[in-house]
Amino acid sequence: MKTLKNIPISKIQRASKLVQTGAKVGVNYLKYYGDKMVHSEEEAKERLDESNATDIYDSLKDLKGSALKLAQMLSMEKNILPQAYVEKFSLSQFSVPPLSAPLVLKTFKKSFGKFPSEIFDAFNPEAINAASIGQVHKAEKDGKTLAVKIQYPGIADSILSDLAMVKPIAMKMFNIKGEHSDVYFKEVEGKLLEETNYLLEIEQSKEVVAACAHIPNLEFPRYYEDFSSQQIITMDWMEGMHLSEFAKINTNAELASQLGQALWDFYLYQMHTLKKVHADPHPGNFLVSEKGKLIAIDFGCMKIIPEDFYLPYFELFNKEILDDSKRFHKQLLKLEILRKDDSEEEIAFFTNMFHDVLSFFTQPFREETFDFSDPAFFEKIAAIGERYFKSTRSNKMNANRGSKHFIYLNRTFFGLFNLMFDLQAKNIKINNYQNF
Repeated sequence: MKTLKNIPISKIQRASKLVQTGAKVGVNYLKYYGDKMVHSEEEAKERLDESNATDIYDSLKDLKGSALKLAQMLSMEKNILPQAYVEKFSLSQFSVPPLSAPLVLKTFKKSFGKFPSEIFDAFNPEAINAASIGQVHKAEKDGKTLAVKIQYPGIADSILSDLAMVKPIAMKMFNIKGEHSDVYFKEVEGKLLEETNYLLEIEQSKEVVAACAHIPNLEFPRYYEDFSSQQIITMDWMEGMHLSEFAKINTNAELASQLGQALWDFYLYQMHTLKKVHADPHPGNFLVSEKGKLIAIDFGCMKIIPEDFYLPYFELFNKEILDDSKRFHKQLLKLEILRKDDSEEEIAFFTNMFHDVLSFFTQPFREETFDFSDPAFFEKIAAIGERYFKSTRSNKMNANRGSKHFIYLNRTFFGLFNLMFDLQAKNIKINNYQNF
């Protein structure tokens, strides 16, 4: 994979890159209009999606930072994005072009005040993994093998301008109207800023490790604050295979369920006991060790679940409330899904929509054990989501519904469900976390 000798940092440079990408997308559409004159609409649209996904991703992977992070978040929206986008954007999870060795050393010196050779006994300037906000290098110190995560230069400073540029695209894609939209973008902005604060990430990582170390079949690295800074994190090097790669080749159903149980227990314990959850459940943040243990390696994105959101949110998992129209309506108001100024049409539409989605989505929580390998369950969720997403757009209804806390908690649940399905995890004990 090629390396990058520089990253566009200024607002003008980054905006120019996106403008160039927009021009390429425009050309793709011109080709599409010609293509569908000689081929079927489906074939032409498929080629258009592939071309656009490639051009957009190629631009974002060079920009890195929040623009690429948003692509990573979108890659988990399998019910909304065409498959071509999901496949391309998924590469942002742990496989993007890294910085060149000279730029790595320059970035390290600027952040830490010393070159890696002045701190570590050995340091590999070639990245082992590269993602949206930083890349990982291997180092040695006092006989220990370490992972050194280095943040890309200028990333923190570009977040606000990046979001301003992609906001119009996101609003159009998800049918978000201007009214009430700022609260959602502020939530994303705040989390992205937190992810660039590596000292905060170390603090959060140590908290999670201390609170969850007792969960069976789950492992974490140790963190070294003396060798870390605002843009650098040093931790134990953890040997293992990325969860997505493991899932592709695994034939041991018992091991898959063991890993799935550890993953499920980890998330449910965080949500219900800690009320603070790792809100970035994508395969690049988990490894599988040779001994069959699940390794969690990244805690830059943590979401606190406020009590006034936690209670009504999880009450909707209760079938008695789902089946009681008055109580259900009351919870939807508390969660800002319904508004007091809604029309009768809006009340009916969003009440039916969320009742359908929640009735099916919460099914695992009403069982003692659940089979997450069942494709019918995920196909049903996808079909419901796609139906209402298209209906919201066609009826020109404002799709930005619900408390800002939905953004990361829903992302966490859907990400978790996708990981469980990828693992083909069966017979998962739903309330096993209560035994710890």
